[in-house]
Amino acid sequence: MEIIERRLEELKPYAKNARVNDDAVEFVANSIREFGFRVPILIEKDGTIVAGHTRYKASKKLHLESVPCIIVDDLSEEQVKAFRLADNRVAEKSKWNLNLMDEELDDILNLDMSQFGFDFREPDDEPEDEPKKQNERVRTNNGYNLNLFDNHLVEGKFDIPCMVATKYVPSSLLGFNYMKTSLSYDSAIHFFIDDYQFERIWNQPDTYYKMLMMFDGVLTPDFSLYLDMPKVMQIWNVYRSRLLGQWWQNRGLRVVPTVSWSDEASFEFCFDGIPEKSVLAVSTVGVMRDSESLKLFKNGLRELVSRKHPLKLIAYGNRIKEYDYEGCDVVYFGNSVTERMSKGKNKR
Repeated sequence: MEIIERRLEELKPYAKNARVNDDAVEFVANSIREFGFRVPILIEKDGTIVAGHTRYKASKKLHLESVPCIIVDDLSEEQVKAFRLADNRVAEKSKWNLNLMDEELDDILNLDMSQFGFDFREPDDEPEDEPKKQNERVRTNNGYNLNLFDNHLVEGKFDIPCMVATKYVPSSLLGFNYMKTSLSYDSAIHFFIDDYQFERIWNQPDTYYKMLMMFDGVLTPDFSLYLDMPKVMQIWNVYRSRLLGQWWQNRGLRVVPTVSWSDEASFEFCFDGIPEKSVLAVSTVGVMRDSESLKLFKNGLRELVSRKHPLKLIAYGNRIKEYDYEGCDVVYFGNSVTERMSKGKNKR
């Protein structure tokens, strides 16, 4: 079996992977960081993963460019399906000899084994189950109880979560409202639709994260910043977009930060958490509705470019003149037709 290096972007998770492995990603990433990539990912000729989905997600979390792989080309389609299931099932049949495990752990003095999933709490440390109160309200899985706040960096006086820069430019975009029915996973998911259609992604982030993981990438949610919206609500919407984006990046997704603004008063917070020299996304939907809307968009775009110096801009919606992009290189998506614009230059 020949081990080859494949770029991570060439690999594709199997769409019907039955193994739920999200809780293991952090531990596998720690193992790769500590010991190196020791077990190749098994793939088909087209890059579809046969075995190694957790290692794939961990590699994305670590932002690796390439990983060792073995191409499985001697199995039938049925055998490949069976192997995917069998590979995970047989591991569940193994058990620990606890006495021998403890002896081994006692000999490891210079490594924190808890980073690989070993739990060293004494039985007395286990929290007692609290009885549920009658008619107790069930909380949604939003940022307050999903551990979204673990190790997260913030910026500005409103503690907006920070995202990291990306060079990822999707080849096509797919609206969130079509995600469940899509038969292809080559697109990046966008949220340039009415807020009510994707509010659920905030209330159930863990559920939708597993769906987003199947796609090529994702743009952060474009929670609306309306001019007549109270400032506190605008800040809340910026906060939610950045927090989900940061959480997705930490779990290995390729994420493009979406930037939006209202008027100049929003400049106080709307660019916080946005990385410098990164691919960024903006929407031009509705900006040509009237002269005031276009003016507000141009003012915000000028401020964005001045502060964050985008590597490239993804512009979704109505086309505006190239020079209005303040000299940025722009990839334009509109009406499901992708056109690449030449590097914008001020032609005034």
